[in-house]
Amino acid sequence: MYQDKIVLCGSNAYEKKYYLNEDFSNLPERVKQELQIMCVLYTEEVGGILTLVYDEDGNLEFEVNYDEGDLLFDEIGSVLKIKELREQKKDLLEALEMYFKVFFLGLETDGE
Repeated sequence: MYQDKIVLCGSNAYEKKYYLNEDFSNLPERVKQELQIMCVLYTEEVGGILTLVYDEDGNLEFEVNYDEGDLLFDEIGSVLKIKELREQKKDLLEALEMYFKVFFLGLETDGE
């Protein structure tokens, strides 16, 4: 069982890089592409570093970090963009949470 947060993926505006945890390499290609597009567009629009992480209960969280001296980082825009992503990508995010709970935490689905 996982004790700490597990990184799913992330994007870094400072280094212009995207990362997908290799533990999730068996996700469908379409899902991996959608995650990459979502994260990269966020960091291109808002700046900083966006990381999607699972907590110990399997909930998917958005973590945002930025350099203190980054005057271009948009804190208000960040909050609004995450709210927008949670609404627009609700089905994807819920499916990713279920995937993690079943395949990583070994929980049974409600249908079983």
